[in-house]
Amino acid sequence: MNFDKKKLKRKLRSASNAVTYWAVNALGFLVRKLTRRQTRRLAGFLGDFAHRVLGIRRELVHRNIALTFPEKSPAEIGRIATAVYRNVVATLLEVLRLPLIANRDDVAALVDIKGDEAFWEWHRSGKTGAVLVSAHYGNWELMAMAFGLLINPITIIVKRLRNPKVDRKMNEYRTMRGNSVVYPRQSLREGLRLLQQGGTLAILGDQSDPDEANFGEFLGRRATMFHGAAFFTLRAGVPLFMPICTSNGDGRYTVTVTRIDTSDLTFNKEDVATLAARYTRAIEEQIRRHPEEWFWLHDRWKRG
Repeated sequence: MNFDKKKLKRKLRSASNAVTYWAVNALGFLVRKLTRRQTRRLAGFLGDFAHRVLGIRRELVHRNIALTFPEKSPAEIGRIATAVYRNVVATLLEVLRLPLIANRDDVAALVDIKGDEAFWEWHRSGKTGAVLVSAHYGNWELMAMAFGLLINPITIIVKRLRNPKVDRKMNEYRTMRGNSVVYPRQSLREGLRLLQQGGTLAILGDQSDPDEANFGEFLGRRATMFHGAAFFTLRAGVPLFMPICTSNGDGRYTVTVTRIDTSDLTFNKEDVATLAARYTRAIEEQIRRHPEEWFWLHDRWKRG
């Protein structure tokens, strides 16, 4: 009987994964037929539907925004949450439109990259060895493709999705214009080898760490902390940059790149923690400035 239940559960999961995969493909086919303006309107409609009608993680989103910004009124929190859901859907639809970006000119029509002097000096030098640490903020997937086409190809550490078919499709989009991906389990060996060979490694360092290896404070509350970007930077002796993607409000995006100072640090446990705290604070500052563009649907503090 137990075997039959397990077998049934596997079949149901497989069927659910198949339905989700084909739904994603169908949505992708649709949005690639729409204009960019039509796609933005669809994102607004679907975002409001997910927020107000379906209520997907609505309680979690409103609670976390309220705890982070206790000075804000319920009406203000509601407005931020509405924008969050619209941005999440817009990001998804933009990902499904990535196949329409064929070259540098296409992505340059959508994304401007602005960097500080340290970043442009690094780029002009012709060097490509660096670590990029960012967040699930703005349109992070489009940002990765833009960086790969306009600056230099990057290798992205990505979390494996539960649905294998959707995971493969997402990685197909991520790598179709020269970037590559690596899963966390292989990232230590592959990441160090890449950096030693002069490659650029990209990490999103704002979500909860399932290994619960390190803890600190994130947006005023105790939470797990990812030290990966700090570890790779100091171990390989390469510069650390933080690119952040923000919406211009008209369907275009700006990626702002700043260097995180490592000049006073060496490779040891204490300095790795210090560097992780630096880029975490930088991510926090961006979220506090424009909270509507961060991915609040993730339960960031569940392991605090």
